[in-house]
Amino acid sequence: MSKVILTNLNIFKMSDINKSQEVEETAENSSKENSIELNENQSVETTSTDEAETPDESTEPDNTITDTPVESSEPVEEHDEVINEIEESNAEDAEDEGNKDRHKIEVKEYDTMSLEALAIELEKLVSKEKVQAIKKHVDNINSEFKTKFQSLIDEKKEDFINDGGNEIDFYYSSPVQKRFKNAYREYRKKVNEHYKSLEQNLKQNLTDKLEIIEELKGLINVEENINTTYKHFKELQERWRNTGPIPRDKYNNAWNSYHHHVERFYDFLNINRELRDLDFKHNLEKKLLIIERAEELAKDDDAMRAFRELQELHKMWKEELGPVAREHRENIWERFKVATKTINDKRQVYYKEIDKIYEKNLEKKQEIISQIEEISTQENKSHGGLQKKIKEVEALREAFFNAGKVPIKVNEATWAKFKDAVRSFNRKKNSFYKDLKKDQYKNLQLKLDLIKVAEDNKDSDDFETITPLMKKIQSDWKKIGHVPRKDSDKIWKRFKSACNAYFDRVHAKRNTASEEQVEAYNKKNEFLKSLKDLELPKDKDKGVETIKEQIKQWQALGRVPNDKRYIDGKFQKTIDSLLNGLKLEKTEAEMIKYENKLDSLHNPEDNRNLDNERNFIRKKIDEVKGQINQLENNLQFFTNVDEDNPLVKEVHTNIKKHRESLELWNAKLQKIKTFY
Repeated sequence: MSKVILTNLNIFKMSDINKSQEVEETAENSSKENSIELNENQSVETTSTDEAETPDESTEPDNTITDTPVESSEPVEEHDEVINEIEESNAEDAEDEGNKDRHKIEVKEYDTMSLEALAIELEKLVSKEKVQAIKKHVDNINSEFKTKFQSLIDEKKEDFINDGGNEIDFYYSSPVQKRFKNAYREYRKKVNEHYKSLEQNLKQNLTDKLEIIEELKGLINVEENINTTYKHFKELQERWRNTGPIPRDKYNNAWNSYHHHVERFYDFLNINRELRDLDFKHNLEKKLLIIERAEELAKDDDAMRAFRELQELHKMWKEELGPVAREHRENIWERFKVATKTINDKRQVYYKEIDKIYEKNLEKKQEIISQIEEISTQENKSHGGLQKKIKEVEALREAFFNAGKVPIKVNEATWAKFKDAVRSFNRKKNSFYKDLKKDQYKNLQLKLDLIKVAEDNKDSDDFETITPLMKKIQSDWKKIGHVPRKDSDKIWKRFKSACNAYFDRVHAKRNTASEEQVEAYNKKNEFLKSLKDLELPKDKDKGVETIKEQIKQWQALGRVPNDKRYIDGKFQKTIDSLLNGLKLEKTEAEMIKYENKLDSLHNPEDNRNLDNERNFIRKKIDEVKGQINQLENNLQFFTNVDEDNPLVKEVHTNIKKHRESLELWNAKLQKIKTFY
């Protein structure tokens, strides 16, 4: 609807020339019919039949533009803030015609954009929009970019200092910063070029409009044909409309002076009422169209869009249309003002709603600030705990930036409070890491000492002495805390390299089958074959002694190569078979088997197999104890139940079995301790 009405109004503007021709033709006919035609020697005063007195030259006000505006024919209230606001905005547009395009450019939520998005938006505005129309957009984007980039620099600086860097050596730049600077530099260049050119045009246009006012002033009392004078008047009006922008501070006074002299010319036309009344009628029709459109806009739900179009209507009313008959002036102006007030009232309601949203955003941001302050008061006990807080604060910072705008009156104070909260957290964080750095440098020296031990002994052949030493320094390394990040990887590689060099040599020797190990394997293989024909004494005790003797002989044959150790498993199975034939008590048989197993696991150079076995035994002991406790607890549920009850008897049986099992596991644990 807005575009349709404004288009119709623009059609009127485009038809001004045709309308003027119509008025002039009517004027000619009227002049001929009434025989009122001025000759060159006849003055206006002597032929005027209008009761209104035509001002003489001595009472005519000077058209020089001063700080005091010339009184307009429209009854404008002196303190009407809405009208003043609209006129000020139109004056701004009048200074630079490109300014009116600022209303058409979408105002985005710049405070929620990332650095890269802000840079892209600035590039788009500078490349696609008129430079004079994007000032407020660019200012907002520039402010947001500076704020967020400074925040990023603060973070990078803290990381740099925490990594051991010196504050005076810190420097940071990024591609997005360079991209933004290039776009902003291009904007400033275009602004300078535009206003340098505009300044000259404004001065020339002002001069041209003052000349038009002077010519208007000279039309009164001119001794020439009225039709010629009227045609000259219409030409001056067209020149005024086509003259470009003038300085903003001269706009209202220039227009008031121009309009004053236009009205004086119409008073001069009193000698030909029909000619003047046709023009008045023409202006009235167009002003009524403007009023109707304003009244339609007053019903529009989009208050801001309506107000922007209202500004255009006021501009057309003031700049492009002449006066109307005096009996209509006050009425139509009052009607226009009523519609203007309605639109403005809706705009004020819109602002109040926006203010409510801004207030809610303020509450969110204040809550975020309080949370950051709360985190800042908490004591930092560990690196991991502090890292968690850093992530929390970073999330809160992001939430702060995305919370939306707050009322302008508290914007700076809110931002300052937010920065203070973040800085307070950062100071405590930096203090923690400075203290941590001292400990880390102590740890660094301790680890360097261990590296020296490892590197000094990595080539030693005294495996029996050095192996326990190397294991000890590996254990000590794990107990030492963190070192500075920049040294961590480097010293770990040195330590690992020295330890690996030593243990590679140990493993290489262990994996190399010596002649003795090969001979031991061959002997064990023959011994294992001989056991197949072994007959045990019928006496159980003597049979046990015989088996233990076989085990001793087996162990005396020595170690076999690692890839031949499967033969120990075969021997274990043979012994198990012999023990089963003796019909021994379960516990006794298990312990004889277990001693043999431990003999196979034992390695003076490496206790890992025994360690694993001991851990397994302890785990089994804990499991059995847990099962016994559970069964005993279950018995408590059998109240007033006979002991001969099958369920009760089953629980007691299971408890007995588990206790026997526990006794066996404890015996195995005691046996394994003798190997250390």
